[in-house]
Amino acid sequence: MLINSGFEITYVLVAFALLGAILIGTLITAMHLEQWHPRLVGAAVGALLGFVLIETLPMLT
Repeated sequence: MLINSGFEITYVLVAFALLGAILIGTLITAMHLEQWHPRLVGAAVGALLGFVLIETLPMLT
């Protein structure tokens, strides 16, 4: 997938943030590590992972 515009970058980051909020937030809740809000932590990790993937994948190809 080629990402050429700001809209596409935003779309991918939002998708990863939502996936992180769902998957990582559920994992944190299941492990009973609820010191911080689990979905907020999951969204932050998901957005960070999406940003890292967007920046590194073009270097690999």
